[in-house]
Amino acid sequence: MVKAVVVRQTGGPEALRYEEVAVGEPGAGEIRLRQSAVGVNFIDTYHRSGAYPVKASPQGYFIPGMEGVGLVEAVGGGVTDLKPGDRVCYGNGPMGGYAEERLIPAAKVVKCPPQLADEQIAGMMLRGLTVWYLLRTLHELKPGETVLMHAAAGGVGLIFCQWARSIGATVIGTVGTAEKAQAARNAGCAHPILYRSENWVAEVRELTEGKGVSVVYDGVGKDTIMGSLDCLAPRGLLVSFGNASGAPAAIEPAQLAAKGSVFLTRPRLIDYVGERADYVRGCTELFDVVTRGIVKIDAGNSYGLSQAAHAHSDLESRVTTGSTILVL
Repeated sequence: MVKAVVVRQTGGPEALRYEEVAVGEPGAGEIRLRQSAVGVNFIDTYHRSGAYPVKASPQGYFIPGMEGVGLVEAVGGGVTDLKPGDRVCYGNGPMGGYAEERLIPAAKVVKCPPQLADEQIAGMMLRGLTVWYLLRTLHELKPGETVLMHAAAGGVGLIFCQWARSIGATVIGTVGTAEKAQAARNAGCAHPILYRSENWVAEVRELTEGKGVSVVYDGVGKDTIMGSLDCLAPRGLLVSFGNASGAPAAIEPAQLAAKGSVFLTRPRLIDYVGERADYVRGCTELFDVVTRGIVKIDAGNSYGLSQAAHAHSDLESRVTTGSTILVL
């Protein structure tokens, strides 16, 4: 038996229960992984709350968590490229990360660069792969582009700002506090905007001399989606990739035309890294920018596994900056 955080009934952070669970031997194509650190992401809160429905196990619960790092304990049949003792990580599920040990398909993990600490890796995989597809595949960000990133001081936002700066793009970012504005600025956000006290739509228009931005990256959802449309240049792209403030309002096609023939997409990470080749490419490029110091990972929000409910509460209250992890 090992310790894990389980959800038996969806709800608030209190739905996360710290219990003992059984972990069997790996089947064909699987490994058993003893984890050292796991990431905490907004998608975990959506699973926990029921916003994204999850099918429970035959035991009547599910274990949240989509990214982690640790050592291979055992390998199942057909696994030839991994062995016990290998240090591996994953950033695209499957769910089950909030546990001391877990089973996971070998095809879902990659070997870790030796230069990176476990805490760094746990704080960068899902967020970093999200940033990778946002600026490398969904829309290949180019030097000279000006874009808007909401929650620029969050786990995704800080990675995005650093990576975009290295490309030569200009990032305008919304943040909640002066401290977060400084964190975003340090990461490469050229123009942090305090959305609680400033008219951020008007600020974006002023900063772009009325033209608007080529892309808005909106992981906030309900509170920002309509304003995001107003920040776009004609034929611009609105990327709605999260629901931190709740599900965004429905948008009619005619609204996109009225805003300047703009585009709207609602992407999922799985559709950009679902194939092994894409997953490996994304991980390789992510590891490269981190090991070269282009992107620095802030995993300062660290909790024990038994404190998962506290971590969720802090994340949803938007009091965190950078990445949030559970250390096992």
